[in-house]
Amino acid sequence: MRRLDNIDLRLLRVFVSLVEAGGFAGAQVVLNLSQSTLSTHLSELEKRIGGQLCVRGRKAFRLTDLGRTTFEAARKLFADIEEFGHRVGSASGRLSGRLRVGIVDGVFTSPALGLQATLAELVAPDTDVFVDLVQATPQELEQAVADGRRDVVVGPFSQKAPGVVYRDAWREPHHLYCGRGHPFFETPDAAISRTDVETSRFSVRAYRQLEDLFRVGHPKAAAAVLQMESQAMMILSGRYLGFLPCHYAEPHVAAGRMRAVRPDRYGFSSTHHVAHRRADADQPLIRAFVRAFFAAVRVADAGAAGEPAAS
Repeated sequence: MRRLDNIDLRLLRVFVSLVEAGGFAGAQVVLNLSQSTLSTHLSELEKRIGGQLCVRGRKAFRLTDLGRTTFEAARKLFADIEEFGHRVGSASGRLSGRLRVGIVDGVFTSPALGLQATLAELVAPDTDVFVDLVQATPQELEQAVADGRRDVVVGPFSQKAPGVVYRDAWREPHHLYCGRGHPFFETPDAAISRTDVETSRFSVRAYRQLEDLFRVGHPKAAAAVLQMESQAMMILSGRYLGFLPCHYAEPHVAAGRMRAVRPDRYGFSSTHHVAHRRADADQPLIRAFVRAFFAAVRVADAGAAGEPAAS
């Protein structure tokens, strides 16, 4: 195998992204590169490595033995590079390095869970921090932090991943909503019975399907979504009931497009956590992110939609 030079780090990052995305289609979205460009990068890396890294076709993407070894070695290499950056930055008293953050969707309008204030505090003018921020479902994020693909994640997690530290952060209130045009929209809450709700079309968050059904005692879902934006569209169609965070629904409620249905009966709060690997607890960037996040939570405590979760 020929000696690797700096250009190979870029090729290795492409390869790692390709594997983590499960193939070319997913990597095209993640890297914003065409399939032909990805294929060219992969072929160039294979030349430099000295062998085939994966079997690719229209319906299959499978790593060879060399590919699996290269993938694991590349991930370790990048982790070591990150550690190098953290140590040098810490020694100089200046935050630097790459921070891979994950968060659930639909939190932009939350005073605590939206990361705007956290990032403003973390990425100060005297820092050299690269933030890699993704949105995903709670299950995907919890798995990503457990296996080292994310450094710190925020969401309503099951708290089951081994080796992961969870800190309660914020209780996010949710209500059951319907949109204008739904039979409940002009109906007083007192006139809406359990039977009425249980026989209405119900849209669930696919990653929380059983929980959503259980909360209203509904026998089955009529639709499923993964993102809050999709849930809002289902509700605003006037054909479905569905749960949304109150802060996310509020603009639609204020505009007269949506209303809460029996909040006294169907309201609940979802506890969000900040999570990171126990082994990374002393990483300067992770510590700085957690400090900035909880500072934003304390500021939000003086506001409205939600409340700090007891740690």
